[in-house]
Amino acid sequence: MNASTLFRLAKKSCQAWLDDYAPSMGAAISYYTAFSIAPLLVIVISIAGAVFGQDAVRGTIEGQISGLVGRDGALAIQGLIKSAREPTEGIIASTISIVLLVIGATTVFGEIQSALDRIWHVPEPSKPSGIWGLLRARFLSFGLILGLAFLLMASLTVSAAVAAAGTWLGALMPGWELMLMGINTLLSMSISCVLFAMIFKFMPSVPIAWRDVWVGAAVTAVLFEVGKVLIGLYVGKAGLSSTYAAAGAIAVVLIWVYYAAQIFLLGAEFTKVYAAEHGSHAAAPENLLDPVEPRKGATHADAALTPVTRVPAPAPAAAPLSTSALATTVALLAARVALSVWLERREKRDALRARR
Repeated sequence: MNASTLFRLAKKSCQAWLDDYAPSMGAAISYYTAFSIAPLLVIVISIAGAVFGQDAVRGTIEGQISGLVGRDGALAIQGLIKSAREPTEGIIASTISIVLLVIGATTVFGEIQSALDRIWHVPEPSKPSGIWGLLRARFLSFGLILGLAFLLMASLTVSAAVAAAGTWLGALMPGWELMLMGINTLLSMSISCVLFAMIFKFMPSVPIAWRDVWVGAAVTAVLFEVGKVLIGLYVGKAGLSSTYAAAGAIAVVLIWVYYAAQIFLLGAEFTKVYAAEHGSHAAAPENLLDPVEPRKGATHADAALTPVTRVPAPAPAAAPLSTSALATTVALLAARVALSVWLERREKRDALRARR
């Protein structure tokens, strides 16, 4: 792929990014992330903590988050995780909490799937619908969460190995710190590439070849690695915590997720453009051309001389944003409020019994 081809793909990707209203989709993703980030991290910490210990995993995640969104944003996320991990008494309350935890963690993936279907212009009949479609989407989202936990465990294993090697190489190689920094950057990009590939492959309701997925995931990982540095500089210099006062920490997280979502959606657009021009979708272009039927009574010679008018097929309409994620969020909030009220009444009843 030469420079001119890459520039053309980038230009078409940016145009498609604008045509598909990616800024609006990024805002929706950042909104649902606010509800999903705490239960998502609780599940990931629980799974990876079974192998490495929850304190080690939690410390690693908190360090990564602090490096991305700053100290205030990291403290806000830590508070959300702490509130989501509060133990509940009783089988019914524990069961409801686990169900709400899973639903909350998978909500953001439903919005990501809706955004990817819109990017790929998936027709409405091809989208999953009904109760089985909803269950399938939830199981798929939970599978991605398990994959994220596996990637975290792999990252911790490799990081421990690199740290041990760095201690051993410290006396042999004076410049091993730079090499260690390069290895950590490469490791971060590799994990991001695998995660993006999983999302690009399994989330859209359209078949995509792996060769297209890996190209798009690699480009997205590079964009994300560069973009998170720029976003971090913006968040650090903008003074958002002081501007938004008490809500500053949450505002930092939402703004960071919003700009990260724009990078992700731009990478998804690049994957689609690459697949349409050089990948598995190149054999079936979007603008299929239909010849005009020859006029009635024309001979074969006349038909051969008749100019063929080719009309491009109309572009598929952009799919509206899915309302299933919104309905799930409303149900989640209602169930959470009901559970809180029930627990509060139970505590008051137990307190009255204790006084008697």
